[in-house]
Amino acid sequence: MAHIIEISDFSAPELDVYARLTEAQLLNREHPEEGIFIAESPKVIERALDAGCTPLSVLVERRHIEGQAKDVIARCGDIPVYTAEFDVLSQLTGFKLVRGMLCAMRRPPLLAPENVCKDARRVAVLENVMNPTNLGAIFRSAAALNMDAVLLTPACTDPLYRRAIRVSMGTVFQVPWAFLPEDYMRVLKELGFATAAMALRDDSVSIRDPQLNAEKRLAIIMGTEGDGMAAENISRCDYTVKIPMSHGVDSLNVAAASAVAFFQLGSEEGV
Repeated sequence: MAHIIEISDFSAPELDVYARLTEAQLLNREHPEEGIFIAESPKVIERALDAGCTPLSVLVERRHIEGQAKDVIARCGDIPVYTAEFDVLSQLTGFKLVRGMLCAMRRPPLLAPENVCKDARRVAVLENVMNPTNLGAIFRSAAALNMDAVLLTPACTDPLYRRAIRVSMGTVFQVPWAFLPEDYMRVLKELGFATAAMALRDDSVSIRDPQLNAEKRLAIIMGTEGDGMAAENISRCDYTVKIPMSHGVDSLNVAAASAVAFFQLGSEEGV
């Protein structure tokens, strides 16, 4: 049964996780097994619980305890549930709790790329994508459009940053993901993937090229915001792929491009 605690002292250390610790502090790189992330909204928290994540405490607007948060709180067991009125929580966290609920959860163990990709046919590979909003949007597209996994290079933002989780609508808990080493092209080849670099190059093939969908295992690689993929890695790919543009537009935001690429290449049949 949940332990309901009325917030009366903003400086209480048990509230640091919601109001004062940075993302880096939550991640706890020195002791990753002690790392924490924050999930926001009942739907997202439910998806994290479905994925086996362990809740540590909840921060919830009082009116939601017997409302939209009731079922989620019941699933969390005997953990602290901190509560107050909307205005009080907004002062504490520094922003409005639009969906009325936050949950601090233990970070799950990191998965290895070979385990994530064991039965995967289509994977998204993100090279140095550092914006949490873009990362979250890409995960949402990956979940909706038939990607079996998402692989990230070391410089990518963490999928369990609060904003990335929120933008993804919790799909970071539904699509398996793992971090790759710096020489990720070698790993993809060892795992048996044909590689397709999303890049605007003269030697690019159209995203509608039927040979792409004919590949049994395909890694769709997208580069960092602004600069795109490193030229060296593009040259090592089996394909360089472009999305046809019109009206003089030269490129799409990486999150928008991911949706187009995953829709077209997310199955062996294509569209």
